[in-house]
Amino acid sequence: MKYRVDINSDIGESFGVYKIGMDEEIVKYISSANIACGFHAGDPIVMANTVERCAKNKVAVGAHPGFPDLLGFGRRNIDVSPTDVKNYIIYQIGALQAFAISNGIKLQHVKAHGALYNMAATDEKLAIAIAEAIASVNENLICVGMANTAMQMAAEKVGLRFACEVFADRNINPDGTLVSRKLPNAIIHDEELACRRVLRMIKEGVCEAIDGSLVKVKVDTICVHGDNPQAVEFAKRIKKTLEENGVEIIPMGEFL
Repeated sequence: MKYRVDINSDIGESFGVYKIGMDEEIVKYISSANIACGFHAGDPIVMANTVERCAKNKVAVGAHPGFPDLLGFGRRNIDVSPTDVKNYIIYQIGALQAFAISNGIKLQHVKAHGALYNMAATDEKLAIAIAEAIASVNENLICVGMANTAMQMAAEKVGLRFACEVFADRNINPDGTLVSRKLPNAIIHDEELACRRVLRMIKEGVCEAIDGSLVKVKVDTICVHGDNPQAVEFAKRIKKTLEENGVEIIPMGEFL
């Protein structure tokens, strides 16, 4: 059986003089990038430079919209209406789309960031707001999220293509949601373990939760977080491991 997957990373998350992540290196090992759009991180200069870097490295570009929360890096739950969320998403897609156009490329996908991503996995109204926002800008954009969540159902209801995402460096709960970053076991630091987990998810369609139970997953795209100090080594190692095991790494837009 032939396997094709995408490797994505959240990049472009620096702001002004504050540098986050190792974008220059990680773009060498990913096939798609989720670029911050100025709400949780990023600014016009960072966005421009990041899109240009992706274009030069033939990395597909996607918007990574989040809550307007620079101080909290978009990781704090915010009580906002679905209407507000819809407009936040439209605004941020539009900003990144302009930089993509100026570099002669098209946006491939949209992936919500941080707390917004996690909330939309279980909140149907928020998920619908995000999906409708994406479709209203460009119905050909791919919506990225975890399988079997409210976000997947919303995307399918609106008629968007949906990329099922798994995380190379994050543990999951028995219900398939991500373990909170507030907990000590949220992040996986062992590269060997990460590679074994990713291969199992691709070939067996299951992932081991923190309690040892097996959760069914579907893998279209694998996320390696760009702000993780080990992100570059993780991405490099995972890409090498997958290719050695017959998995083709290509942008999600080429097979969805």
